[in-house]
Amino acid sequence: MKKLFLEQFMASVKSILPITLIILGISIASLNWDLINILPSFLIGALLLIVGMTFFNLGVDISMVEIGSKIGTNLTKKKTVPLILMFSFIIGFIVTIAEPDLSVLASQVPTISSDLLINSVGLGVGIFLLIAVFRLLFQFNYSIILALFVVITFILAFFSPVEFVPLAFDAGGVTTGPLSVPFIIALGAGLAFKRRDRKKKEDTFGMISFCSIGPVIVVLILGIIFNAKSNYVPYDLPNYTNLGELINLFINTLPKFLWTVFKSFSPIVIFFLAYNFLFLKLNKKVLFKIFKGLIYTYIGLTIFLWGINVGFLPIGYMIGKVLSDYQILLVPIAMIIGYFIVISEPAVGVLTEQIEELTSGNIKRKTLNIALSIAVSMATGLAVLHAITGISIVWFLLPGYLIALILSLFVPQIFTAIAFDSGGVASGTMSATFLLPFVVGISEALGRNVLTDAFGLIAIVATTPLVVIQIVGLIYKLKTKKIAIQNAVYLEEIIDY
Repeated sequence: MKKLFLEQFMASVKSILPITLIILGISIASLNWDLINILPSFLIGALLLIVGMTFFNLGVDISMVEIGSKIGTNLTKKKTVPLILMFSFIIGFIVTIAEPDLSVLASQVPTISSDLLINSVGLGVGIFLLIAVFRLLFQFNYSIILALFVVITFILAFFSPVEFVPLAFDAGGVTTGPLSVPFIIALGAGLAFKRRDRKKKEDTFGMISFCSIGPVIVVLILGIIFNAKSNYVPYDLPNYTNLGELINLFINTLPKFLWTVFKSFSPIVIFFLAYNFLFLKLNKKVLFKIFKGLIYTYIGLTIFLWGINVGFLPIGYMIGKVLSDYQILLVPIAMIIGYFIVISEPAVGVLTEQIEELTSGNIKRKTLNIALSIAVSMATGLAVLHAITGISIVWFLLPGYLIALILSLFVPQIFTAIAFDSGGVASGTMSATFLLPFVVGISEALGRNVLTDAFGLIAIVATTPLVVIQIVGLIYKLKTKKIAIQNAVYLEEIIDY
């Protein structure tokens, strides 16, 4: 266990250290004392992120992934499809309202109550997870169904209030976070691997994408019904003058995150206990291992959210404000930050690890990480360009989705599914609590409309992986085809000889 902990710790250091050094370098080079003064809280936050990711990654494999896999496998034994779909809906709803970032989104929409919004988004994920499971069971074409929902989404965006559209698209990103992603992927794997056809590996992926687009559609419908306009709440920056006040700042905020994650965990744990009592009936040894993993996951996610909200969010906002004086450098600096920040996303590590494992190493984790880093780098640059120019968010998203849907006609389906899953995963906690404040700071400093010009970043981050990962799939397909032709020629020469 000690060896595994050290391995996870070193992996977390490698994930967090690059972005920490970049932010530290920008802060010191700026010579802005307001920015330099909050460096101590940022450095403590970076340390908390490393510890939090270590515990989270340690626990998620033996808890969330295990629970999702066992429930998915058990569901395939149910003879009635309606029962499978019912449990899929319940799972989608529960894991969504459990996501801590969803409450942050809900606080931005004063014309709709937080409870109504959270439950509506949960309803959207529940319905679309049900659709995803239905597609998996009956093996309907993934690309066609997804294209249909993308078209519906942009039609709804046309009728929704303009200030509400970016927030609605952001909803798809925050709902597929560190709690729901491992659970839903494992659920899909459990359902797919009981099949005996050749496409079972392909159908393991793609469920996250449905769960990402569902909330966008539901929130857009809410916006149309209520004629809702989102609201921007300014960020609270840390205020301390000495080490004692800094320590008190962190201590005073800890109970908030302990309670937030506890509320998030409770529905999942209660559902698992009920499902185990009724159907799984796991032995005590297995249950003990799962609950040990849940404790690690709870500790890790609490520490991670604690560090990022108190340490990373304020400095992201301040860096955006300070760098707005150097507009010519904004896009390239943003792209550098985006490249390194995506590997700090807890859910990204879970997804890439499971992809490599479920494809028997044919799709490498390292390749996916590089592709996602390039994708998020592009997205962050585009988001900053969006904040500077004020061009409608639709004109940044629509071309991305069109290119992605066209590519889906030419690449293996497994890459299309992985690409759309990756989009939902890449736009997670780090995007919501560092990149978004970063762009908000730029928008404020330039006098732009924060609601229309800063929000939407999470949606852009969710879009670029759809294109980049599928390009990787196209390269993979062409290389595979070339190797097959070479092997065929070689065999022909042997036969002729």
